[in-house]
Amino acid sequence: MDVVTVTDLVVERGRRQVLNGLSFTVPVGQVTGLLGPSGSGKTTLMRALVGVQLVRSGAVTVLGEPAGSPGLRSRVGYVTQAPSVYEDLTVRENVRYFAALYGMSSREAEAATADVGLSDSGGQLVRDLSGGQRGRVSLACALVGAPEVLVLDEPTVGLDPVLRVELWGRFHALAAAGTTLIVSSHVMDEAGRCDRLLLLRDGDLIADSTPAQLRADGRSDDLEQAFLNLITAREGITA
Repeated sequence: MDVVTVTDLVVERGRRQVLNGLSFTVPVGQVTGLLGPSGSGKTTLMRALVGVQLVRSGAVTVLGEPAGSPGLRSRVGYVTQAPSVYEDLTVRENVRYFAALYGMSSREAEAATADVGLSDSGGQLVRDLSGGQRGRVSLACALVGAPEVLVLDEPTVGLDPVLRVELWGRFHALAAAGTTLIVSSHVMDEAGRCDRLLLLRDGDLIADSTPAQLRADGRSDDLEQAFLNLITAREGITA
């Protein structure tokens, strides 16, 4: 079953077209990676998926409803690149507040905090945390609502390698339990952690594939090199 359907999506920002008629679907219970260099349109696409981006044309449907519909507010979680939490509250107070909004208990808030590795920092004010820690607080606040679709914009930026591995393990556990995740990154070594890949460049969808298929199509076991090979073949670039 497809959870997200995007059809002929065109988005303009200012006088520039940043998404060029994208069409794709996202199935339930998978980790779909949205990969591409900075400026490729990843964040704009994610904003369209959660219904906060003005679009010129096309359609985005999530869980059978137009993106941004009131009925999706408790069913779709969105974690932006910039932390979206209250700096004058502690980690624990932030997560418990969002838990209460979703009708969840303090126990579930503590579990979400533990899932992002912040149990030992629960009593700290968010303003005293590092940038990476603040991002994890935002992630905990999204996880505590147990959304059916979770959209994560660069969730592992600034994290140490061990925590990155732990978070990816958590993402796959959520997917195994039925959550659909869309995770953006500009780091190609994270592509191999995804079940499925959407590769963007300059607002175009270059590939809708799996890591294994990308390696085959790009004629390289290295995912970054495979992506580059697809680009050079598509644009007629010669070495």
